[in-house]
Amino acid sequence: MSLKSIILLAGAAMGHTIFSRDTKFGCGAPDPTDELLEISRKFALQEAASREMGLLSNKALHVNVYLHSVASSEGSVLSDETLQAQFDVLASDFAPHGVTMSLAGTTKTVNADWSSDRAEMEMKAELRQGSYSDLNIYLQDDLGGLLGYCYYPTYAPEGSDAFLRDGCSVLSASVPGGSAAGYNLGKTATHEVGHWFGLIHTFEGGCSGSGDEVADTPAQSGPSSGCPVGRDSCPNDPGMDPIHNYMDYSEDACYEEFTAGQQQRINSFWSEYRG
Repeated sequence: MSLKSIILLAGAAMGHTIFSRDTKFGCGAPDPTDELLEISRKFALQEAASREMGLLSNKALHVNVYLHSVASSEGSVLSDETLQAQFDVLASDFAPHGVTMSLAGTTKTVNADWSSDRAEMEMKAELRQGSYSDLNIYLQDDLGGLLGYCYYPTYAPEGSDAFLRDGCSVLSASVPGGSAAGYNLGKTATHEVGHWFGLIHTFEGGCSGSGDEVADTPAQSGPSSGCPVGRDSCPNDPGMDPIHNYMDYSEDACYEEFTAGQQQRINSFWSEYRG
């Protein structure tokens, strides 16, 4: 089966799956399908071969970002200053990894259904802007107990459901200065946008699974909570738990990095779908 055929199957399989987790974080990104994991494994092999031949290079990526404040009332619409602060955190977190960003636009909408995530496709059909290489983030009042969710890249012709669905929903309370204690430095957006770039949770598969298919993110048995320095939940595998990685579930103040391997994976997914 061709890589493109696998991706098309993965895109069809990855619907909007909201679920609760036994952690305080709560990310509702769709669970990686077998097809997505297979794609990630293919990329891992390609990246390893390129590294071995000295041919692997990470090209600079530029992303236009649209931020949409979607609130239930005028009083909960995010200010221009808050939207700028959220963008600044996002751009700063990705800048060391070859990704530059521009704030291409913002919108502010009062709609109780949209703000509580009860009409996702209706909202996105109205608000989404740009091409498939442009990032749309919807900052909403209530995501059913989650801090956010986002969709993995797939082949998405303009106007298709996959194209319209693309983007990230992020709890408004998680923006810089928000009310989500422990998660109010704006890093939820960074985590979710990691999925938009194709990155899987670092704890995927636990100690015995294949993980996120990125070689330099150590195995961990499950998501972190808080900032458990020294945690080694897979003692038979090399490395301590990657608690400072944006794709774990640590609190915002604990987040610090993506790895070199994750940067390469971002490039692989970008070249395949969004470049």
